[in-house]
Amino acid sequence: MNFKRPRGTADILPDDQPYWSHVDSTARKVANQFGYRRIDTPTFEDTSLFQRGVGDETDIVQKEMYSFEDHGGDGITLRPEGTASVCRAYIENGLHNSPQPVRMFYMAPMFRYERPQAGRFRQHHQFGCEAIGDQSPKVDAEIIELGWKYIADLGIKNVTLRLNSLGDPEGRTTYLSDLENYFRGVAEQLPKLDRARLDRAPLRVLDSKAKETQALADAAPKSVDYIKGEAKEHWDELLSLLDNLKEVYPDFSYKVDHRLVRGLDYYNRTVFEYEPLDAGGQGTLLAGGRYDPLIGILGGQETPAIGFGSGIERMILELKKQEAEIAPSAGPDIVVVTLGDAASAGAKLATALRAANVSTVLAPSRSMKAQMRYANQQNASNVVIIGDREVENGVASVKNLVQGGDQSEVALDAASIAEHVRAAGNQ
Repeated sequence: MNFKRPRGTADILPDDQPYWSHVDSTARKVANQFGYRRIDTPTFEDTSLFQRGVGDETDIVQKEMYSFEDHGGDGITLRPEGTASVCRAYIENGLHNSPQPVRMFYMAPMFRYERPQAGRFRQHHQFGCEAIGDQSPKVDAEIIELGWKYIADLGIKNVTLRLNSLGDPEGRTTYLSDLENYFRGVAEQLPKLDRARLDRAPLRVLDSKAKETQALADAAPKSVDYIKGEAKEHWDELLSLLDNLKEVYPDFSYKVDHRLVRGLDYYNRTVFEYEPLDAGGQGTLLAGGRYDPLIGILGGQETPAIGFGSGIERMILELKKQEAEIAPSAGPDIVVVTLGDAASAGAKLATALRAANVSTVLAPSRSMKAQMRYANQQNASNVVIIGDREVENGVASVKNLVQGGDQSEVALDAASIAEHVRAAGNQ
């Protein structure tokens, strides 16, 4: 048999792990700086959670979910996105009794049956943040700033923020009616897929990737022209807060994009996406928005909330594209190289060094030259060389591969060698 990984999945090999470690550590660091704490939810949930929360007419529910009936007859779906699960956990665990807003972040695999392409997989991984329990535009600005700092701290440059407001249900009824009437008037110019979207959910047409639809959408009614009252005050204050961010982050920029609606039904008011300047609307790195109705839709009490999700594979693709400097994986502190009949002594020494909390690898039994080449391939900091002479004299040759290959003789015991390499590493 010739087994291969399922289509739309990827093996994350050791050479790619430095990128994953970089993204993981940066995400945790930035989330903690903003006071967000980690939450982990199950990989699968009740199918109806996503049908109700994400929306029956969305592409995710219509075409992309991995759903099945388990042995007990329950409808189960592998998690296609993170927000609905976090909101379910907020309701079920009574987090509304905690000080509000509750700030949470997650890093988890997501599953969507879609056409695989660069940076997009059927199993992908996501970093997400959610702030639940505060309707202030200051929280919108906070989570937008968190997303910016995450991208900047990763080392990714030339990124801009696209921003829009979907308003509240009161103004949206008129807006959606005018939007539908506009697209009905140009329906013959729409691709077949977008004509079907127009029948199901007119707002989805604005989210189309078809160039002919995008050109028509540029002239469509704009949601920000329909927002009034509190929604308008919220929008104006948010724009003012984002202008203030420019004073702290000189590279930060944003633009209002009237075609930005996001693809999920639970969004209201603020929606946003970060993308590279040269992406042309096809390379979103991080996206989210306000979803005040969602917790009520899922059976909780009405609770304002905002969040974002960021695909880790897409972020790593951009890191590679921009040739960002990523620290390589740290190699072992020591590779033990043995000569002659010293293999047994070398194995014993490697065990003792590990017991002394020194990362140690025993080189495979090959020639001296091959073992040294192996140590370099492992990115080792030191090699400890022992042969028949060293065993007889109770010494080991310790060669520092980081500091120009300096070589010293050290007593052949784990404590002495550990002390020596630690001292050399602190120089």
